[in-house]
Parts: sequence; structure tokens; C-alpha cells
Amino acid sequence: MTTACALVLSPGHIYPGHEETPARFQYLGGWESKPYAAAVHFLEPQPARREFVTAVHSERMLRDFEAACRQGPGITDYAPTFVTPSTYADAFLAAGATLDCTRAVLDGRAQNAFAIVRPPGHHAEPEASMGFCLLNNIAITVRHALTRGIGKALIVDFDVHHGNGTQTVFLDEQRVAYLSTQQENIYPFRTGFIEDAPQARGRIVNMPLPARAGDAAFARIAEEILAPLVERFEPEMMFVSAGFDSAWDDPLAELGLSSAGYYAYARRLVELAGQYCDGKIVFVLEGGYNPKNIASGVEAVLAALTGTAFNPQDPSPFTEPDIQRRLDEVRAWIG
Repeated sequence: MTTACALVLSPGHIYPGHEETPARFQYLGGWESKPYAAAVHFLEPQPARREFVTAVHSERMLRDFEAACRQGPGITDYAPTFVTPSTYADAFLAAGATLDCTRAVLDGRAQNAFAIVRPPGHHAEPEASMGFCLLNNIAITVRHALTRGIGKALIVDFDVHHGNGTQTVFLDEQRVAYLSTQQENIYPFRTGFIEDAPQARGRIVNMPLPARAGDAAFARIAEEILAPLVERFEPEMMFVSAGFDSAWDDPLAELGLSSAGYYAYARRLVELAGQYCDGKIVFVLEGGYNPKNIASGVEAVLAALTGTAFNPQDPSPFTEPDIQRRLDEVRAWIG
């Protein structure tokens, strides 16, 4: 069974001096020479249909977004989030590529998938784009999966920033669980706390982490938080917001993952999907602002999805903090 991929570069979505740039993807390519080449099938993505997008975002939000793009280029919030004249179409294509990857898995044309897209999405809320994110790609595709017969879905978000938009969309949706690991006390500042969602206690799980919590911390989280959540919730499909800004040398944050850590976490996610979801799992690219980390992170995830070898070469030089207290706090909160 193959791994479906979709690549959306969005070359027109660019703003002078901004970190979220097409150059993030500059080291991607050479797919035909990769160890996983025979197992990966690249799709030709199509723009998302409006009705799939409005399952998450309001018509008012889309009208305002389209108007801002027509007037662009410009900054739309303090993050800063930007738009250009091509951004509206670019965002619909990124969402469409994510939907195409999900449909390939749902239809049995692929075992699993990876939507390698920009602009990213997990900060985008139903009524607002924010945090470099225009449309919430993963929320749109999870909503679609629910309409296609998936009874329960789990979203795992390992971007260094909390996915406030994704949490907001599914706050009261009993069929969707959400686990986010993020560096504490950084953007978006107002969400990502352990006690964020008391009405969804045990279903929405936030794991704020100290700076430089890296490979060893994520190995513990995988076994002590992620695996029990999957066992308890029993999802039928898994989705992953894959942010490579959790790397130890990302220019915008200070978490501590190496590509070996990404590979180990992705491999555990794939194993759990195999155990509980008949292998159905879709990764969706979010942040990551060191282009070399995007390339090594994509390699790590594709190796995990296809079961091929991976040779990491970027160990973190930093000593990790002890996260035992945080693990205890999260376990106590979720019960």
C-alpha cells in the first residue's frame, strides 16, 4: 500500500522579510532517488470546494479574507500574518491538497498520507486567520472525514506553538480528541494551558513544555500520554499537525527536537494508527522556519510512514530539562 503525498509551494504567498516563505521548501525534492520512492505517490492537488471550507470557517470570515487578499500585499495581524493577491487561491489549494490526501486514505488508494503544504493552518480560527495561518487545513479535513463515516478522530499537534484554532473548532465535538505539545509561554500566549478546556477534560489534552525539552521528553510523552489517550479514545483515524519548528535550532522557538526525535515520534504515531485505526493516518505540515529542518523533518515522517530507514544527523547539543512534574500535572488533570 502506498503513501499519498501532495506538495503545495504557494510561490506567490510571500512577503518581504517574513519567515513563512517559499524558501522554507528550498531543500525539498529529488523524490525519485529517495529510499521510499517506490512507496510514495504524489497527488495533483485541487482547490478545496467552498462547502468543505465553510464547515470550519464562516462566510463572513472568507469574505473578509478574500477582500484583504485583493488589496494585498499586506499584514493582517500582529503575528504578523500576511496576505498577497495570490493568497486566497493558495490557501484553498493547501486545504484542497490536505483533503485530497485524506480522501486517498479513506478510499483505500493509500495506507497513509502527508500533505506538505503552505500556508499553514492550525492557528486559523472559525472567524479569523492568524499566526501565519489562513485556513485551518487540518480542521477542514477532519470535518470532512467525519462526514465520510469516520466515527472518531484524534489530532496530534507537535508544532512548537499551540494550535488554538484547531482546539477552538473541536472544543465541543465529542468525536474528536486533540493532543498538543508546545513550548510554554510563547505565541499564541492565551491558549495551550493544561486547564484550557475543562468541558473536554481528557479529550483535549495540552502539554506545555519548557524550552529544550527534546527527544527524550517526546519519547516519554509518546508512551505516558499519547499511547494511553489513543487506547482510551479509540480513534478510527489519526491526523497530525506536523510542525518542524519544534527543532532545537529553529529561529523562532527553543524546543529541543532533532530529526531523530521527529522520526521516533512519527514512527510511534504510525504504530498506534496501525493498532487502532487500520493504519489510517494523515500528516499535515504546519510550521518550521529553518529550511534544513523542513527537509529533514519531511524525510523523517516519510521514512516513518513508509517503514524505510532513516539516518539522522542533527543531534541537539543541549541538555534536556526534566519533565516529570509536567507529566504528573497533565496526568492529574486528565484523570
